[in-house]
Amino acid sequence: MMATAERREIVVGIDPARDWHLPLAWASDEAHHRGIGLRLVVAVPPPHRTRQVDDTPRVTALRQAGSEALAAGHEWARERHLGLDVATDLIEGFPVTAIGRLSRHARLLVLGSRHLSRSAELFSAGSTVVPVTAQAHCPVVVVGNPEHTTQEPYLVVGIDGSESSNAALALAFEEADLRGAALRAIAVWQPPVFLLHDEEVALQAQRRMLSEATAGWSQKYPDVVLSHEIPIGHPVEELAEAGEHALAVVVGRRGRGGYSGMRLGSVVHGLLHRAFCPVITVPAE
Repeated sequence: MMATAERREIVVGIDPARDWHLPLAWASDEAHHRGIGLRLVVAVPPPHRTRQVDDTPRVTALRQAGSEALAAGHEWARERHLGLDVATDLIEGFPVTAIGRLSRHARLLVLGSRHLSRSAELFSAGSTVVPVTAQAHCPVVVVGNPEHTTQEPYLVVGIDGSESSNAALALAFEEADLRGAALRAIAVWQPPVFLLHDEEVALQAQRRMLSEATAGWSQKYPDVVLSHEIPIGHPVEELAEAGEHALAVVVGRRGRGGYSGMRLGSVVHGLLHRAFCPVITVPAE
């Protein structure tokens, strides 16, 4: 994987058929905070030609709509942040593959979401969020709820002691520092059906894990106000509730998707459909 410091661009996928302002606003603000470039991308599937079907006219119309959306998005992003370095790409290829390929060289990949149900998201031919999030080489930000509001600026990061949650913690501190926000580090304890030890013993183990995971970060980011929380319940529900008014909830992703690129951990998949705030998924380094 390319070192984080070498990734000098934020990529945002634009869907000409849907409102792209929310994901583009997030991506533009992020590029502005970091002082790096922004790339707007529309992927258009290649024509499908058989003896019975030639959909070249449809693809031509998609290219035209894509070009118009990119031009409008370019102007909108430059007006939002004067001087922002904005590039555009109209790529021929299936969106999941084309956008996923760009993640190899991006600092962040930003996508919009339609907030479909789990079954609709899984079986929708036009869906890119789940497979791209599952296989991307860089962190993926999914932005999608127009009714989401923030209060005091804070981020939420889910911690479980894994390598991927350590990577999520690193990005969460970086984001909080860039945005002048507090950070709530949350380790959710979900009681097992059969508890072999006293509940307090299990909670103490969670506190110890959370303390060890965050040790040293406050020295690196002294301006970030950090809090530790250990709610009891289901991780998806607890993290989504904690992030209701957050700037974002940050979680780690273990490994890559399967051959279809559709496999995601249950917590990540659940948050993509449950969280009101943007969800940032971070692969293990």
